[in-house]
Amino acid sequence: MTSFQMYSRAIVRSFLARPSAYNKLAANSSTAAVFQAEPKAPVQGVMQVREDKIVGRDIVGYGLNGEPQYFDSITFPFPSVRFMKNTPEIVALRVKEKGDWKKLSIEEKKTLYRASFCQTLVEVDAPTGEWKAIFGWVMVWISVAVFSFVGVRKFLTSTADDPTLSLEYRQAQLKRMIDLRVDPIDGLSSNWDYEKNTWKS
Repeated sequence: MTSFQMYSRAIVRSFLARPSAYNKLAANSSTAAVFQAEPKAPVQGVMQVREDKIVGRDIVGYGLNGEPQYFDSITFPFPSVRFMKNTPEIVALRVKEKGDWKKLSIEEKKTLYRASFCQTLVEVDAPTGEWKAIFGWVMVWISVAVFSFVGVRKFLTSTADDPTLSLEYRQAQLKRMIDLRVDPIDGLSSNWDYEKNTWKS
């Protein structure tokens, strides 16, 4: 017996050992999923398992947290409930499945797999192409930001009338900074020769 089979049996045993309505049904019925209870009311915003959603589906294991629910996940590929409800065709295939698997055709094996699982692990992990939409919206918002910035700079913040940006004003400001000896050690004034009244070469 492989470690996987031992692990699977341990999960099923622990599931059947739990004292709950699910386990009583699982222990007493062959299909193990005959739920006709009313839906549970949500508790503080938490979505409860709707038992009427799994009527006719087999409970096949403990699942992720012991609740009878189905979801596809790479991290936990063993849901507690089969994907499809039992139909006469599926039940007949399950009876045939108990015999020699070599007698099952490829299509029958695929049908049995799809009755238990919605997707293969490759399909679950396949790229969705969602990045294209995300990239497109990022580019749209970057374009909006760039055009907004250019529009504000061009039309709302005109610098043509600002006297502080004229050449004469900037030269006067530079002369005043030299006269005040701004940054005399390694800054502007350190590059000015005060004896020759010119820039050091």
